[in-house]
Amino acid sequence: MPYYKPHRRDDSAIRHRIKEIAQVRIRYGYQRIHVLLKREGWRDNHKRVYRVYKEEGLNLRSKCPRRSRAASQRLDRPHLSSIHQSWSMDFVADQLFDGRKIRALTVAVRRAVDKFSRQCLAIYVGQSLKGEDVVAVMNQIKPVNLTVPNRIQVDNGAEFISKALDKWSYDNSVTLDFSRPGKPTDNPFIVSFHGSFRAAAARMNA
Repeated sequence: MPYYKPHRRDDSAIRHRIKEIAQVRIRYGYQRIHVLLKREGWRDNHKRVYRVYKEEGLNLRSKCPRRSRAASQRLDRPHLSSIHQSWSMDFVADQLFDGRKIRALTVAVRRAVDKFSRQCLAIYVGQSLKGEDVVAVMNQIKPVNLTVPNRIQVDNGAEFISKALDKWSYDNSVTLDFSRPGKPTDNPFIVSFHGSFRAAAARMNA
């Protein structure tokens, strides 16, 4: 009798999508990728995702690539037609007179009438800030502006790739637009804002 040969499903579609996600979300493992796939409507279980993930060698990739490599591709920048279409946020570090280090989360947006002017939506200061703190700030901003943006430009810091912010962005239909590692110019607006922020702080302390 001939041996039974189990039928194997075609993995090409999900394989392509897993590679796309891994290319952008460079610090995501197969479990986080599986969550994103489920949100998109894929019905494949975690075992299949893990198998494809391993076959593509994604479990061996460097989670913190060298700065000389653009390990993830930034999204196409849309033409901004409204003030809350795209926000930018990042952390800026400083220290107090006694040497204690502090960090400030800044959330800023371009004004609709003038692409060269800026509006700061929030500045949240603390010594140890986590993804949950970022979500708390976003929840404070939301009722004030009566809206959330289509996208938020961020880097690949631990607070921005956290499960807490990922869930918030999914629940609010917000796209997190990650900069490429070692490419602060992918988010030049917040870099410029931090320059003005530091200059204003220096004048106040003078």
